[in-house]
Amino acid sequence: MGFTPHGKHLIAGEWIGGGATFQNEPASGAPSDFSMGTVDLVNRAAEGAEDAFWAYGYTTRAERVAFLHAIADEIEARADDITDIGCRETGLPPARLQGERGRTTGQLRLFAETLLKGTYLDVRHDAALPDRQPAPRPDIYLMQRPIGPVAVFGASNFPLAFSVAGGDTAAALAAGCPVVVKGHSAHPGTGEVIAEAIHAAMLSTGMHPGVFSLVQGGKRDVGTSLVQHPLIKAVGFTGSLGGGRALFDLCAQRPEPIPFFGELGSVNPMFLLPAALGARADQIAKGWAGSMTGSAGQLCTNPGIAIVPAGAAGDAFVAATAEALKAVAPQTMLTAGMAEAYRTGKARFDSRNSVRPIYTTDSTGREASPNLYEVSAEAFMADHALTEEVFGPLSLVVRVATADEMVPLAKRFEGQLTATLHMDAQDTDLARALLPVLERKAGRVLVNGYPTGVEVVDAMVHGGPYPASTNFGATSVGTMSIRRFLRPVSYQNLPDSILPADLL
Repeated sequence: MGFTPHGKHLIAGEWIGGGATFQNEPASGAPSDFSMGTVDLVNRAAEGAEDAFWAYGYTTRAERVAFLHAIADEIEARADDITDIGCRETGLPPARLQGERGRTTGQLRLFAETLLKGTYLDVRHDAALPDRQPAPRPDIYLMQRPIGPVAVFGASNFPLAFSVAGGDTAAALAAGCPVVVKGHSAHPGTGEVIAEAIHAAMLSTGMHPGVFSLVQGGKRDVGTSLVQHPLIKAVGFTGSLGGGRALFDLCAQRPEPIPFFGELGSVNPMFLLPAALGARADQIAKGWAGSMTGSAGQLCTNPGIAIVPAGAAGDAFVAATAEALKAVAPQTMLTAGMAEAYRTGKARFDSRNSVRPIYTTDSTGREASPNLYEVSAEAFMADHALTEEVFGPLSLVVRVATADEMVPLAKRFEGQLTATLHMDAQDTDLARALLPVLERKAGRVLVNGYPTGVEVVDAMVHGGPYPASTNFGATSVGTMSIRRFLRPVSYQNLPDSILPADLL
């Protein structure tokens, strides 16, 4: 029969049900009922998190290391249930859920390693100079400290790695910040299993019950109350531009504005330089087709636009891409709403005379099939709607008359998560001209690869200038993401007896 959800919220260590309910919309199997989130539950969770901060914010790094490892262990102990309910709710294949579970536990353990190293604290010390003239210098230490309770919004397209125990939660807990998660209504059962794992880890390591809460579902007022709650000190979000911008504005309008770390979307342009295009158009086309259709195109790093020079090599690339897409079977999208939004995005391209269909399909119900279009650089730059993300396996080829037009075209892009160069040695001069533009536009620049598949490592940046994200100095993937939930504190002339232990 598989995993059966109980449908309750986890609020400061207590499983709470009752009241109004909502149902998930599984891709397969019968729906389940879940208690609907309320403003009162948000308030209780935030108050529990604030109470927990006075204990959890001052735990040792070793204690938080043990907690993060315990969460990872408890998630792995529920592997079968996670795969079962995750596949049913999202329509994603078992291999994807299993891989994402490994990424989720890997993130938790990576942050545990980060805590052990201690370099994230950025400790600095300027020793006293009592004999300095005309005035002595005091003894000053600096160290990063946790900011307080953090709100996290679960993502629709990553039910594990960007949701209840995903990167935002892992980074905040590592920093010493309690977390209140607003679960995504597309996969509440999956979120429930992960919350059970975190709860079990809290109990086994003796953590304060308010260190983690999960509020399921709820109307817009639930999300609004969470980001505007005076005890919440930062927000992590992965989702749509419209929804993210609305929450960002609410954070800015608070009596005490707080940082909103939103990853909002990107078209992730690829620039195919002439020598590389002439040498391996077919190979690049097949790689692009696989990248753009993976997970039904429902990835924030989906390379949605390819900039290609006019000519025979470019024509061959377009034809090879279309041929590769014909072999891609329809895929189930995460929700019916996303499938409808994908069809709406396709209609936007179909309605434009400047856009030429290369390979088009009809998608029905919750299924999505790939679509490919082509447009001239001039028409592309004249129509901002063509630069907007379509969440799904739809891509656009932008044809430039000459390769030299790539630099001015690149300058017209808004902020991106990624930008890719496909190049050979003969393309070096053009690549050098493009790189200053691309590094200003994107958080990650790739060469001869595809941006889907984000490595969780120290050097990763998953963010970029707006609208890719709301804070261009931050990343939501990699160990640097812990910085979002820390702030620097200077300690002047404190005796060793009261200095924080990490400074001794």
